[in-house]
Amino acid sequence: MEGVRVEGGRCRLFGEVRVPGDKSISHRAVILSSIGDGESVVRGLLWSDDVVRTVRAFGSMGVEMEGLYKEELRIKGRGLLGLREPQDVIDAGNSGTTLRLLTGLLSGQPFFSVLTGDSSLRRRPMDRVVLPLREMGAGIWGREDGRKAPLAIRGGGLKAISYRLPVASAQVKSALLLAGLYAEGITEVVEPLPSRNHTEIMLRALGAEIEVDGLTVRVRGGRAISGSTFLIPGDLSSAAFLMVAALILPDSEIVIRDVGLNPTRTGVIDVLREMGGQIGVENMRDWGGELVGDVTVRTSRLHGVRIGREYVPRTIDEFPVLCVAAAFAEGITEVSGAEELRVKESDRIATMASELARLGVKVEEKRDGLVIEGGGRLRGASCYSHGDHRVAMALYVAALGAEGTTVIEGVECVDTSFPGFFSLMEGLCRRIS
Repeated sequence: MEGVRVEGGRCRLFGEVRVPGDKSISHRAVILSSIGDGESVVRGLLWSDDVVRTVRAFGSMGVEMEGLYKEELRIKGRGLLGLREPQDVIDAGNSGTTLRLLTGLLSGQPFFSVLTGDSSLRRRPMDRVVLPLREMGAGIWGREDGRKAPLAIRGGGLKAISYRLPVASAQVKSALLLAGLYAEGITEVVEPLPSRNHTEIMLRALGAEIEVDGLTVRVRGGRAISGSTFLIPGDLSSAAFLMVAALILPDSEIVIRDVGLNPTRTGVIDVLREMGGQIGVENMRDWGGELVGDVTVRTSRLHGVRIGREYVPRTIDEFPVLCVAAAFAEGITEVSGAEELRVKESDRIATMASELARLGVKVEEKRDGLVIEGGGRLRGASCYSHGDHRVAMALYVAALGAEGTTVIEGVECVDTSFPGFFSLMEGLCRRIS
């Protein structure tokens, strides 16, 4: 699929649904199961292109798996130092999580490896993870002195460091914690703001010696981790597209079951509620340290808000669809302190500014964010995803609420995080006569 045609103003959303498994947790379950002792069982893994890249990477390093593309995946862990040197380059595709987390893990392996990605990923900054890993003793080479992939890694012989992250990043934090499993001593990572903490939760559950003290995380190297059973909750970042669609389309009400509600991820719910969104959470429970619940969303009259720097780590993946919510809200929404959005799969600040403008939204692009004047009528137009899966889905949601026909090109990228998105949305859509 290269393009999709959307007739706006024709449907409301109604029904119950589950979204695919959490992408961040899926990556980490595969990684940690592969270096754990014994067999692990992963239920509800997200079989998206991004996660499949991680699965294939460990297959190339000798990890045996049963149940590929099925509901239950069994992984025979090889222990911390049981991986084999890959015979070929590991291609992370569009997955920044695969590339950055494996850079950390492979820095601790006593062999040579090469990591690359697609044209988009090769443009993204890697020095933020390469520099501290070099400080730990890893040999890493790459384009622009390691600032860009491909990256060649000669691992082993790491020493623990204390490192203060200049930007809150779960990927960089996780890469350093994975490297810290192999380092001599205690590796310490200090964040400026809280980022998602799935890696810490999993490491603690698997028996790693890990300590969390506010914004500081410490892990002791040389401690084996065990296999386990992982239940993957629904991805809140994926659910966000359904939530915004239900909020802006008339007479809508949906229930999204078994959604991950980790507090480091729920910024999107906080912002949408602040905008006036009717969002209820019920049936809260614990899945292996991760909070899970059912989310109910009803059509709401939204209003503009200010989204400051403190929200960015907790809404980093939901920014495109929050911009759509802002376009349908009454008044002004201002996003600031969001420079990190310029180095995602696309420059999400510039991309959302240009694509919303095509739909008739008044948008002002700033260095660190956007000012969106909502409340006007959106009109159908020709739009482009810029190869960014979350932009593609956000534009689809906007198109559902716009007047007339919208054509969105480049939607094949949606499979990197949410395979089946378009058919799922069609299943919830109730036509308005």
